[in-house]
Amino acid sequence: MNNINIVLVEPQIPQNTGNISRTCAVTGARLHLIRPLGFEVSDKHLKRAGLDYWDKLDITYYDGLDDFFEKNPEGNFYYFTTKGRKVHSDVEYPDNAYLVFGREDKGLPEELLYNNPESCVRIPMRNELRSLNLSNSAAIAVYEVLRQWDYPDLSREGNLTKFEW
Repeated sequence: MNNINIVLVEPQIPQNTGNISRTCAVTGARLHLIRPLGFEVSDKHLKRAGLDYWDKLDITYYDGLDDFFEKNPEGNFYYFTTKGRKVHSDVEYPDNAYLVFGREDKGLPEELLYNNPESCVRIPMRNELRSLNLSNSAAIAVYEVLRQWDYPDLSREGNLTKFEW
């Protein structure tokens, strides 16, 4: 079975985390939240964005990056950053992939990126613009990994409600 993990390092905007939690629920990805968070987990905006799926999440909380790495020593980490030199879709993601995203306002710590240059990936975008929204970036990343893995355990076809195909 393939395991995919979304890691949010010190997320600040509850709506982004709520949207990402919904992406995790519908894809089966695990969500890892690294404190400090810029909001309370009971925040109404967080819950509203992912409300219908909150009870279907596999979610773990950590007290900082050191705690996260200590508790996940066997992970295959990929750092999504505008500073990355590899395109995210050029990487072959193995089982137990951890897709790591930084704060909305600061990104990931530069020391972490500097010490892991081969694991830093970038979603292509126009040079003159700063970055994509965090929840959009996480969705793009998760679905690229799932595409490579041929969408394991995910439904591939839908049905009309009033008509038959």
